[in-house]
Amino acid sequence: MIRFFTAVCIVLLFPAVAAAQQLPTNILNVPVDGSAAAWIIRTFGLLTVLSIAPGILIMVTSFPRFIIAFSILRSGIGLSTTPSNMIMLSLALFMTFYVMAPTIDKAWQEGAQPLLDNRITEAEAVVRIAEPFRTFMSANTRDKDLKLFVDLARERNQSVGTPDKIDYRVLIPAFMISEIRRGFEIGFLIILPFLVIDLIVATITMAMGMMMLPPTSISLPFKILFFVLIDGWNLLVGSLVRSFS
Repeated sequence: MIRFFTAVCIVLLFPAVAAAQQLPTNILNVPVDGSAAAWIIRTFGLLTVLSIAPGILIMVTSFPRFIIAFSILRSGIGLSTTPSNMIMLSLALFMTFYVMAPTIDKAWQEGAQPLLDNRITEAEAVVRIAEPFRTFMSANTRDKDLKLFVDLARERNQSVGTPDKIDYRVLIPAFMISEIRRGFEIGFLIILPFLVIDLIVATITMAMGMMMLPPTSISLPFKILFFVLIDGWNLLVGSLVRSFS
C-alpha cells in the first residue's frame, strides 16, 4: 500500500516540478536561497497529489469492479447497512491491493526504487512506473470500449498513441467503463438467486392470503441462510479475483 502511493506521488509530482536530479528531502521546508517560487510549486504539487490519490486509485486499479459487486450483493440480500460502508470499502480496498500486488511491485522495482537510489532520472521513473499499470489496464479493457475512445479521439484530431502503447487519456476512460460494465455483469449473476427467493416467498405469501405482510421481511433470513450455506463470500471473492487477466 505504501509502495503504491509512493509510486503514484512520483508519477504525478515530478512532471509538475523543476527537473531536479535527486528526490527533494526538504519538500516542505521554506528555502533560504530565494527560490520561493519553486518551493511553492513543489508544495502545491504535493498537496494536489494527496488530494487526487483516491481518484487515481479508482481510475487505474481493480477497485471499481470489487465495490460494485459488493454493493449489488448487499442490495440483493436486502441489507441496507450491513455490512457497513466502512467494511465494504475496506474489503474492496484490500482486495484491490491483493490483485494489484504484482503490478505495484513491478512499478516499484523498475521505477520508484531506481529513482530513490538516484540511478535514473524523474522522466525515466515516470515512464517505468506507469508502464505496469498500462499493461494491467490494457489486459482488462474490452476491445469495443477501447475502439470507442480511439475513434472519439481521432474525430477530434487527438493523439491515440500506437497499438502497443495507447495514450493514457484514451486507455483510462476505456478501462473505467469496462470495469463498470463487468461489475454490473457480475452483480446481475449475484442478485439473480436472491430475486428467485423473493419471487418464491412472494408467491407463497400471496397464495396464503397474507396480503399485508411484506414478502421481503420473510425472505431476508432465507437469503442470508442461503448465502451462508453456499459459502458466498468465498465464492464471490474467488470469482472476482479470477476474473482479472
